[in-house]
Amino acid sequence: MNIKKDWKRAALTDKASIKDAVKNLVASSLQIILIVDNNHLLGVVNDGDIRRGILRGLSLDDSIKSIINRSPVVVSEDETLESVLHLMNSNVLNAIPIVDKSHQVLGLHLLNEIISPQKKNNKIIIMAGGQGSRLLPKTKDCPKPLLPIKGKPMLEHIIMKAKDEGFHRFVLAVYYLGDMIKSYFGDGSDWGIEIEYLNEEIPLGTAGALSLLKETSDLPIIVTNADVISDLSYNGLLDYHTRHIDNYATMGIRLYEIMHPFGVVNLKGNDIIGFDEKPILRNNINAGVYVLNPKALSFLEKNQYFDMPSLFKRLQENKLRTIAYPIHESWHDIGHHDEYNKVNNNYE
Repeated sequence: MNIKKDWKRAALTDKASIKDAVKNLVASSLQIILIVDNNHLLGVVNDGDIRRGILRGLSLDDSIKSIINRSPVVVSEDETLESVLHLMNSNVLNAIPIVDKSHQVLGLHLLNEIISPQKKNNKIIIMAGGQGSRLLPKTKDCPKPLLPIKGKPMLEHIIMKAKDEGFHRFVLAVYYLGDMIKSYFGDGSDWGIEIEYLNEEIPLGTAGALSLLKETSDLPIIVTNADVISDLSYNGLLDYHTRHIDNYATMGIRLYEIMHPFGVVNLKGNDIIGFDEKPILRNNINAGVYVLNPKALSFLEKNQYFDMPSLFKRLQENKLRTIAYPIHESWHDIGHHDEYNKVNNNYE
């Protein structure tokens, strides 16, 4: 393992923006950003720092200075891998910079280069029963989850990404043209995974199909819509959920920005008190990816329609905690022709 390889791909100066940090994380895949000045380490930024900043109300255009960890865990070049791994586990880190005595960066230790992905027994439930009416005529004779992206069904991309992170137990909820999905994936053995099916006799919504699960364990379950294509880490989402011990459910959220097409006039009575020229409206939207504690399923009624926001509302009505997981990675809800074509042209 070359510990010095490619660390500069993860380097930014403190003049960068949070948006620059997001782009860097995606482009480098190194799970950390080193904030440097002529190779001198000023601090680090990781995935969690960005999400916490977003939850505090920061925008992607804000300076990276507001989220820098200026006292990161670092190691010397002669630190043993056993010691590095211990530091990673005890501090819940995916990467640790290597520095000399004057804090000049020498390299970077990455958790995924020290150990192989750990096998996860958590089930991933994929809601694949929708009719995809907004994508007609493409979905007339093909269920939306089987629509190809770069030659493979979008559902296969979702499954293989999760498999690469160590997940091997999948459950597909099917309804519209469900036999085509079952015929394509079978029991999952061709992909080295296990696949079960929840057969909806009527559409049950984004949560109702979970009432058909025959068995559950004590492990949290990940739930995702079959038309959500994203670079988010399922492991990261699961870890975030489990770190909040009193949490019943986690919802992936996405900051959605839209520019008002007109200048906005601010009034007090009939007095003009100010102007906002084409303001940007920002809202957090439901990203269609969740983690649920098994006990949350007891709030569903078997074989009854129920959507996921209603389940979260019911948990809240019962004074049970639900939390948000900001998704800053690339994210696409493939519900329209334009979005489908965009992803199909640009997906890597």
